[in-house]
Amino acid sequence: MAATVSSPRVVRAERIDAGAQVPVAIVGAGACGLTAAIALRDAGVDCLLLERDATPSGSTALSSGFIPAAGTLAQRAQGIADSVDGFAQDILRKTDGTAAPHLVQAYAEAIAPAMDALAAHGLAFEVLDNFLYPGHRAHRMHTLPQRTGAALVGALAGAAQAAGADLLPSARVDELWVDAGGRVLGIGYERPDGSTDLLGCDALLLACNGFGGNASLVRELLPEMADATFAGHAGNDGSAILWGRALGAGLADLGGYQGHGSWVVPQGALMTWAVMMEGGVQLNAQGKRFHDETAGYSEAAVAVLAQPGGTAWNVFGDRQLALARSFPDFVAAEQAGALRTAPDRAALADIIGCNAAALAPEIARFGPPFHAVRVTGALFHTQGGLDIDEHCRVRRHDGTAFLNLLAAGGAARGVSGNAVWGYLSGNGLLSAVAGGWIAARTMRLGTP
Repeated sequence: MAATVSSPRVVRAERIDAGAQVPVAIVGAGACGLTAAIALRDAGVDCLLLERDATPSGSTALSSGFIPAAGTLAQRAQGIADSVDGFAQDILRKTDGTAAPHLVQAYAEAIAPAMDALAAHGLAFEVLDNFLYPGHRAHRMHTLPQRTGAALVGALAGAAQAAGADLLPSARVDELWVDAGGRVLGIGYERPDGSTDLLGCDALLLACNGFGGNASLVRELLPEMADATFAGHAGNDGSAILWGRALGAGLADLGGYQGHGSWVVPQGALMTWAVMMEGGVQLNAQGKRFHDETAGYSEAAVAVLAQPGGTAWNVFGDRQLALARSFPDFVAAEQAGALRTAPDRAALADIIGCNAAALAPEIARFGPPFHAVRVTGALFHTQGGLDIDEHCRVRRHDGTAFLNLLAAGGAARGVSGNAVWGYLSGNGLLSAVAGGWIAARTMRLGTP
C-alpha cells in the first residue's frame, strides 16, 4: 500500500498483522545496531537491522571512528596499562559526577569485551598512543588503521553480515506497535517509493541516533545551539524521543551533547583536536586566546561561537601540522584549501585580520612559520535520550522497565551528564558499542 512519509508515532493494538516475525528487530545500522547484531549472531540469535539509508552510515560514519576502552587486548599488545575503574573515574570526573553512575560502570566494564569480540571478527584495532585526548589518563582511543568513522561502520557492517545478520536498507521506521501493557509487538516502516510494511518482533532495540538533526527539538532542548552548524547525520531526527514521549517513557540528560570547536569553515570538515592537545591555540578575530583548549573540544564549540562572528582560528606550528596530517579528515580539509601558512607574525595577523601587536603571546611556543585554519563551533551529536537501566532496557517515568524495548547509543541517555562540558572524548562511540553489546546480552539472556 502507499503512504506519505510521516513523523514517528506509536500504534496501540492487541496484535500486529505483520508479514514477517523476527526474534530481534534493530532500528539503525550504525555502530550500536551493528555491534548488537554481531553479538546476537555470535549467540545464534536471528536479528534484522532496519537502516534508513541505502548503506549503513549514520553518526558513526561522520565521526573520527575512535572508541575509548580500558583493558583490551589491543592495549596490552601495545604495553598500555589501564583499568576499568580508572576509565569510569575519568568519565565521572569530566561530568563533575553528574553522569548516570549505573551506565558509567556498565559501559566501562562492557567496552573491553565488546572490542575484543569485534577484533575476533576481523576489526584490526590499534590504540592511538602519541597523544592523550582531553580528560583521559591513559591511551585508550581504539581505531582501525584507516582512522575514519566510515571505515569503522563499513567494517562493522561487513562483520555483521558475515555473521549472518540480516540488513534491510532504505527502510525508514516510523511506527512502534505496542499492546495495552506496553509490550512491543512490532514496527511499521516505509520504503523510498512510499510503500509500507509491518514487521513483528519479540524484542526491539532502538539504535537510531539522537535529535541533533531535528531543528525544533534542538531549539526546545538545546537553545544555545539553535543557530549552530549541525555537523551530524540527517538521521538524527529525534525519533526515539518522540516515541518515548508517546509511550510515557522516561527521558534523561536532554541538555547533554557533543559539540566541537574545530569545524573548518567554509570547507565544512572536522579538524582533529590533537593539534590543540599538542600545543596549538585558538585565537579570535582580534588575535586573542579566549579559553583553555585542553579542557575539551565539546565545550570549545560554545566558546568559539561566543567570539566575534562566531569563528576562530586554530593556530599551530610545524610539529602540530605533521601530527594533523596523520588524520584523513585534516588531509581532506587541507586539500580543500583550509590551511593558511604565515612566515612571520605580521603575515599571521594579516590572515586573521588583526593587529600584529595584539596576537596572543602563546604563539611564540611553536613559530614561525605559523599555520592557521578558520573554524566555528558545531553541534555533532546529542547525548540525551530515553532513560535506560544498566541492561539498556527503556524505563518508564516511575523507573519500571518495558519488558522488550531496549535502547542504546544516541537513542538513549549517554554518560556525558546534562551539559556540553560533560562530554569526554569518545563518549558517543563508547555508548554505541558498549550499549549495543549490553543490549544484545540482555535480549539473549534476559535480566533478573
